[in-house]
Amino acid sequence: MPWCEPCEKNWTPTSVGADGICPDCGDSLVGTPGIDHEPQDPPPAPWHFWVGVAAAGAYLLWRAFEGVLLLF
Repeated sequence: MPWCEPCEKNWTPTSVGADGICPDCGDSLVGTPGIDHEPQDPPPAPWHFWVGVAAAGAYLLWRAFEGVLLLF
């Protein structure tokens, strides 16, 4: 779906011309079908995601250690 950054608005493909220009502000729209746009890098994962991954890993390591202790 075409998206205009300055207007912060989605446009339907039928409301946008073939050139991919925003009807309100005149800027190029991102995601316009048939128009090539520069690929954007995905944003990095937030820090609290990695804290959750580390906590889950520590928990699983602790449970594995307890499981090994139960064998003896």
